[in-house]
Amino acid sequence: QVHLTESGGGLVQAGGSLELSCAASGSINSNNRMAWYRQVPGKQRDLVASITSVGITYYGDFVKGRFRIYRDGAKNTVYLQMNSLQPEDTAVYYCNVLFPAGSNVWGQGTQVTVSS
Repeated sequence: QVHLTESGGGLVQAGGSLELSCAASGSINSNNRMAWYRQVPGKQRDLVASITSVGITYYGDFVKGRFRIYRDGAKNTVYLQMNSLQPEDTAVYYCNVLFPAGSNVWGQGTQVTVSS
């Protein structure tokens, strides 16, 4: 069983930066896609960024070059560096790991609040 532990959320002023991390533990197939999603109350969960085991990345349009996703394979950890944060980035950010067989695991979520 895989367990995800997220950290790094918090309160930041507009224009500031935060870095989220998500460490995966348990029986992990290294051939996986790691991703960050975010969700605000009453809205769907949106994909923020993803990265495959070979480093192919994808970003949501709203990121606009402000965020960077990267991973440390040795630590089974994925990071999300977020710069130029804006109030509209306020959300609960969730880590997700997708395995080749189609199963996936979610983290518990970490709150990011950006004040204006």
